[in-house]
Amino acid sequence: MSIDTNSAARPMTRRDLLGTAGCGFGSLALAGLMADQHLLADQVSSASGPASPLSPRQPHFSSRAKRVIFLFMYGGPSHVDLFDYKPALAKYAGKNVSDVVDNKGARSTGGLFPSPYKFARHGQSGHWVSDRYPHLSRMIDRTAMLRGVYGHSISHAPALFELNTGMIRTGFPSVGSWVTYGLGSDNRDLPGFVVLYDYRGGPIGGAPNWGSGFLPGAFQGTPVRSKGTPILNLNRPTSLGSPQQREMLDYAGKLNRQHKAGYPADNALEARIQSFELAYRMQSAAPEALDISKEKESTRKIYGIESGNPGEYFGSQCLMARRLVERGVRFVQLYSGGGHGDNNWDAHGNIVGNHNKHCAATDQPIAGLLEDLEQRGLLDETLVIWGGEFGRTPQKQGGNGRDHHPFGFT
Repeated sequence: MSIDTNSAARPMTRRDLLGTAGCGFGSLALAGLMADQHLLADQVSSASGPASPLSPRQPHFSSRAKRVIFLFMYGGPSHVDLFDYKPALAKYAGKNVSDVVDNKGARSTGGLFPSPYKFARHGQSGHWVSDRYPHLSRMIDRTAMLRGVYGHSISHAPALFELNTGMIRTGFPSVGSWVTYGLGSDNRDLPGFVVLYDYRGGPIGGAPNWGSGFLPGAFQGTPVRSKGTPILNLNRPTSLGSPQQREMLDYAGKLNRQHKAGYPADNALEARIQSFELAYRMQSAAPEALDISKEKESTRKIYGIESGNPGEYFGSQCLMARRLVERGVRFVQLYSGGGHGDNNWDAHGNIVGNHNKHCAATDQPIAGLLEDLEQRGLLDETLVIWGGEFGRTPQKQGGNGRDHHPFGFT
């Protein structure tokens, strides 16, 4: 019987069947499972596998930052109501924006709309911050503001893709994937890139926002739910003991690496091997890392994790993020806001109602995260990013709201 050795993905043959049957029916069942996924090797090899793609690596240039926490305010937070003090909006209130500046194709046609919030300078830096972020204003000297961020789309999905990947279309690696591709991770038992999305829903566009694009699948983000079971389908079946599972993974690894040796271009195979191994190790490491119940009450209060506090939920996310980077995870992305309408920062009709809600939910948690990282000596080595897919227009829309504005935001 001839075997097509030029195919990188073929079904299990009778020769494979007979060859693996001698290893016991447990191995035979596993071999069939792997064949269904087109990952079966021709025979068992004792060769050890390659190093994990997430093994830590040194950067080409020395850098103070060793890890990243990206706080993503999904929906488009209004820079002119939070960090960009624009007193001229009061001077020109109600005027048509085209009479003052080039509108750059934005959809809003309402008059210029001064911020309903009060601004004040804070810290030695003198940064302007609105009264919606009183806790964060205390930490303002720990921040740097990029006020000229420019995007190429006024729609949520492509704007999200652009901020996350640099491109307005899908198929490209996210920033978290690039970071883990370049630097690896410092904890072999946890993913190098973790995404904590909002319980109200993920951001529009979904997984491509944390995908690996044309990089190997090992570098894509691992989504973690912030309520309920953090990672679905992670726990081992009750009928399977840990030693049995370990033996199955070892045997699968031998089969697959033998196959990999014959088909070096099959990158999906190595990614699958690594994902099986990582999932096995995560069964004990992930629940511990994401369990904030053992944190001191004083620490929880810093983040606003108290019953009735509007920051209780996002504070829990921020505390999880600190625990993850503390344990060697390279890149953690948190999403504030999910779904549609006022469940995220997309304040088309009522900037006050929307931003009062979301600022109250994020202010103390973000300030608490910075304070906690600083107290633990981690802030100097952790890049914490706050941002959204775009800002909001200086003119009014839909009553007292603002439209999308990617053409210069903070």
